[in-house]
Amino acid sequence: MDRDSAPTPPREGAQAVHRTLALLQCFSDSPQDLSASDLARRTGLALSTAHRLLKVLTNEALLEQDPATSRYRLGPALAELGRLAYHRRGLHRAEPELADLATRTGATADLAARVGEHAVILVGGSLDRDGARALRRPLHSTALGKVLLAWGEDADLAALPLEQLTQRTITDPQELRDELARVRTAGFALNEGESTAGVRTVAVPVLDHENRARFALALRSSPEAMASARLGWFAEQAAACATALEVLLLPPGQRRTQPRPPIALP
Repeated sequence: MDRDSAPTPPREGAQAVHRTLALLQCFSDSPQDLSASDLARRTGLALSTAHRLLKVLTNEALLEQDPATSRYRLGPALAELGRLAYHRRGLHRAEPELADLATRTGATADLAARVGEHAVILVGGSLDRDGARALRRPLHSTALGKVLLAWGEDADLAALPLEQLTQRTITDPQELRDELARVRTAGFALNEGESTAGVRTVAVPVLDHENRARFALALRSSPEAMASARLGWFAEQAAACATALEVLLLPPGQRRTQPRPPIALP
């Protein structure tokens, strides 16, 4: 077997995969097309390496290149895979439930799952906009993220990037642990302008049979519309919807058999 036809060593192959995924992830928080130099800078890759990987991604239609600007955007093959994943995971079944919840409460309703260090919105009112905003939310400073942490796998909170986004953002790991304990006791999480000023959000878990949050469900509005005196009502409405989503999104063997704990205002 000659050198050119030899299989790629596992370590080198894994590195190529990680680099390719890093290029694709660059588009998750950018509403605009990106140039090869943009992508190389964001990923720390040499420009020649970025060009080589971008050619492969373009050939497979995972990315496409604008012939007029030479800039890259997500391609039709990714759109196809995303659509297939959306339906095969049953997420389309959540759409009418979230729409009804938003109508009843007057708030934006979103459903998210954890992906690494972020809560990623999969269904809901935030997707109805022009797509300019990233759908990834930090875990430590959002109600969605707090729910996924509070009812998730035990995590090393000190390893999370606890970036301060507003004056209210929790940046101390012990303070975040205390907050997550309060969230579990109350049955819902609250975001009081911790990621964006002037926004109030309540979130509840969509739980499986092991009492783990498979998803987080949030209602978001202004503090005036989501008045403190009515937070319990908003949380209860979200919890009722989450219970319905457990049936719609989880296989029978993974659904809870015990009643959901009641909402307990602090």
